[in-house]
Amino acid sequence: MLLKLNSKGEMVSMLQEMLNAQGAGLPVTGFFGKQTEAAVMNFQKKNGLVADGVVGPKSWTKLMSNPPAEVAASTSKFLTEKDLQQVAAQLGIEVPVIKAVNTVESSGKGFYLNGDVKILFERHWFWKLLKQKGIDPNTLAAGNTDIVNASPYSKYPSTDQQHGILDRAAALSPDKRVAEAANEACSWGAFQIMGFHAKPLGYKDVFEFVKLMQKNEGEHLKAFARFIEVNNLVQYLQKKNWAGFASRYNGPNYQRFQYDTKLANAYNKYAALV
Repeated sequence: MLLKLNSKGEMVSMLQEMLNAQGAGLPVTGFFGKQTEAAVMNFQKKNGLVADGVVGPKSWTKLMSNPPAEVAASTSKFLTEKDLQQVAAQLGIEVPVIKAVNTVESSGKGFYLNGDVKILFERHWFWKLLKQKGIDPNTLAAGNTDIVNASPYSKYPSTDQQHGILDRAAALSPDKRVAEAANEACSWGAFQIMGFHAKPLGYKDVFEFVKLMQKNEGEHLKAFARFIEVNNLVQYLQKKNWAGFASRYNGPNYQRFQYDTKLANAYNKYAALV
């Protein structure tokens, strides 16, 4: 794929992550702006390529031929077709159905290219969970309203900031309940399961859940299977009732983000390839 100034999308995000693995320090936005163009040109200069800021076959080849060790290691964490087939048989659903959910929830990626598990920190859930644990969130909010807030984000921080936000939230107090709430306030992995579901899904606590989410996408798939079984969502996926599934998996605002339409479109794409 040819990428250049003003390109947008998941491939641009992947490019930015790959450049960051080479030390670029880019925000991962999915938009190919001037900063990304400069990073591309710098990479091209270092690797003896024409520094035109356009990512074509030669630049992709250089980016992929000698990836940093952490990038190469991250590929061992990926889901396999066999993983999907086993869980699909277990649940009595089609493989394209699972692929559709995976695509809509995380663009098919449970890990960033640096090996970190994909997360999304929800500051309003952090607020709620602190209160549930008997901690007044107001005592932690001073100077930290970007991460301790009763209101949801109107615009989420970029993906490359998420682990830093989680680390900040967990370190706001030595009280273990704060770190617990911070991890529970994140959605984790390829299927974006919220951490506060850990115990209901049979994990000892959120810390055991997080440890397994950091292991590989196979563990993400197991968590997803547990979630839809425990919450009686299998029937909706068996019938491909996308609205019924999305309203329960993504919440009552699912229509605002067109989750049901996105699931249907992703399923149709994968089903056509079978």
